[in-house]
Amino acid sequence: MTSGALLSATGITRRFGGITAVDGVNLHVAEGEFLSVIGPNGAGKTTLFNLISGQDRMDAGRVMLEGRDITNLSPRRMAEARVARTFQHGRVFGNLTVMDNVLIGCHTRLRAARPRTPVVAPVLEILKALIRPAAVKAEEEAMRAEVREIVATFGDRLTPRLDQPTYSLSYANRRRVEIARALALHPRILILDEPTAGMNESETAEMQEIIGALKAQGRTILLIEHKLNMVMRLSDRVMAMDNGKVISEGTPAQVRNDPKVIEAYLGHSTIGGSEPAEASLVPEALAAGGVQ
Repeated sequence: MTSGALLSATGITRRFGGITAVDGVNLHVAEGEFLSVIGPNGAGKTTLFNLISGQDRMDAGRVMLEGRDITNLSPRRMAEARVARTFQHGRVFGNLTVMDNVLIGCHTRLRAARPRTPVVAPVLEILKALIRPAAVKAEEEAMRAEVREIVATFGDRLTPRLDQPTYSLSYANRRRVEIARALALHPRILILDEPTAGMNESETAEMQEIIGALKAQGRTILLIEHKLNMVMRLSDRVMAMDNGKVISEGTPAQVRNDPKVIEAYLGHSTIGGSEPAEASLVPEALAAGGVQ
């Protein structure tokens, strides 16, 4: 484990047939640090996050969280380790209310309905859920109060809609519900995969403000985001990937001006037209979020 790192990943590799999607990637995040991972489409960013968070199994490598080996743990075990993840294409339970969606994030902290005897635990847990003794009711009400506090983070976007089914919400509000559910886990590290994907300019600005507030609280955050102006403003450190490999790492300014990063974006993107942009324009475009 890298000295001082809350989470470290070493030699992370994932192959799909003859394609190496993630190739020997090393990553470390200190407690309270905001690290963004950028790169052209197909660079391996989401696959890397899937491997770190247990959504997919790596072919090689190791992931450590506070000195504990969490390599290839199941998503359920990752949640118990308080590794919270949101997805590039938001995932919510459409038929559940906003309240119930966010309550799901509290499930690893429920104690009153969880018997200590492993052999009979499933039966006793069902019975307690049906009978709902006083301890279970008190714990549930405490969790509901906490959910109300969490959704208040998003202003009036979610609070008036707590009892509405999530399928009835706007796309942006469903993304907010997903982040609220992740926060309900009390995460040691919050992994956000393109939280503003599909949002318009005002929605993006609002989400940037929310994520900035989470950073100000001292949360440890891993971010993938194509809106690079947001990356440059929020990040303590940036890591750039291309073709499954890390090509640059450092402060936002260092990565923005790295010739390897400029070349990666020139090879995959255009800036405001059909022809590749001049290399001299790329750092400014990266700073302004012009390269998507």
